[in-house]
Amino acid sequence: MSKLNLDMAKIDSSRQSAKNIAEDIQVFIDEHTTVATERTIVRLLGVDGVDEIGKPLPNVVVDNIKEGGGLERGAAYWIGNAMLNLELTPQEIAEKISIGEVDITRLPAKDEGEIKDVVHSIAVETVERIKGNRNKREEYIKTLGEGKKPYLYVIVATGNIYEDIVQAKAAAKQGADIIAVIRTTGQSLLDYVPYGPTTEGFGGTYATQENFKLMRAALDEVGEEVGRYIRLTNYCSGLCMPEIAAMGALERLDVMLNDALYGILFRDINMQRTLVDQYFSRVINGFAGIIINTGEDNYLTTDDAVEAAHTVLASQFINEQFALKAGLPEEQMGLGHAFEMDPTLEDGFLLELSQAQMAREIFPDAPLKYMPPTKFMTGNIYKGHIQNAMFNMVSIMTNQGIQLLGMLTEAIHTPHLHDRYLSIENAKYIFNNARHLSDEIEFKEGGVIQKRAHEVLDKASDLLTQIEKDGLFQTIEQGKFGGVRRMRTGGKGLNGVAKKDKGYFNPFIPLMLGGDK
Repeated sequence: MSKLNLDMAKIDSSRQSAKNIAEDIQVFIDEHTTVATERTIVRLLGVDGVDEIGKPLPNVVVDNIKEGGGLERGAAYWIGNAMLNLELTPQEIAEKISIGEVDITRLPAKDEGEIKDVVHSIAVETVERIKGNRNKREEYIKTLGEGKKPYLYVIVATGNIYEDIVQAKAAAKQGADIIAVIRTTGQSLLDYVPYGPTTEGFGGTYATQENFKLMRAALDEVGEEVGRYIRLTNYCSGLCMPEIAAMGALERLDVMLNDALYGILFRDINMQRTLVDQYFSRVINGFAGIIINTGEDNYLTTDDAVEAAHTVLASQFINEQFALKAGLPEEQMGLGHAFEMDPTLEDGFLLELSQAQMAREIFPDAPLKYMPPTKFMTGNIYKGHIQNAMFNMVSIMTNQGIQLLGMLTEAIHTPHLHDRYLSIENAKYIFNNARHLSDEIEFKEGGVIQKRAHEVLDKASDLLTQIEKDGLFQTIEQGKFGGVRRMRTGGKGLNGVAKKDKGYFNPFIPLMLGGDK
């Protein structure tokens, strides 16, 4: 039963509009590939490491393919053809390319059926490894257990993976259920993934496969100590979105920040590049059992939470449909929203409560990611602690799934150990004392909370109808999301987009979409 008395027909029509929007974009996605998507395929075929100047070997291979005019055919074809010609592994081929001994697009063309067969055999092994990681996660949760929802989600951001590990373990012992390793400033704009363990990030730590591996091992260790599974989060967004998704799948990450629009709006990454890359990244995340976190909360840092709330809901509908297209079930959709009302606004708490309850009712099976107040945090730690307490109260009243805890020192510095302790203590106190409050409350018929939800749904429905008519590309160009305008041919990374030719194939998509999860 809806506490908000929402119009189910309007929800259904909004969802249908979002589905039509996603299907329109999917036609474009299916016709195109990108350098990041091809590097992901190269990685999943077993290529790793760097050359003598530190350039990642997946970049070496795909750059060689692109320079030879072969990007449209796809890396899987060229690697398979090289394997048949040279009788080498993909890793050995990459190393030969790096020292100039092989030009991959100039080798004699072998039978396409044989090329697909040789690539398929390696792809199956990789997919089985990822499936094994998923099974291991499920076994850990079965034997160790996990925290109650809303999961307590905190960040570490020292720039040094080894210091991050110390802080992550401390947070787990304090009660955190999810640890997010914040990514170093600007990594989303790098068109390559750094290699190895890193100790010199800025405002966060580089996302590398080795860093994932180190943190995963540390959280498994502390999870056994505290008696519950600790989930690990990182960011598969930016110019290397699908590559980082693949690395996370290979190292058993549990949550990935992964949004169809965030990179376009807030990092000025070309929309064509991002929308193609997000598809493959979500196919990987879906198969790996990874929960995605979407970035709608960011709209309210650049736009007003009262006026722009409907854009958040519209984006959630669209993100849901993009995820379903990629085979990612609702149970893995951490659709984003945020507690970002101006605290001086009369009845702002009621409006926040309405927003959160609305998201919960419209997406009942999604582990929604609820973000804390940031825009109106001033450095007054006492007021900030109260704002976070109100945020926590809304969360437990509306049965949120993933709670990124607010820090009382937001707007001052990166959290210290004691800042996290106080935030975890705040949330645990409120969640325990109000655990079943949601079961006990109803909202006044025609009251402020219901009226607000109806207004937001109406506006979101109208916006989705307009997007369905205009198309998503044009809508972004008009600045309808977050008050940010981007051009279809603008932004970073457009030169890495290519239209597939008739011989293109990606062995992982059919295996991951059709395989037994």
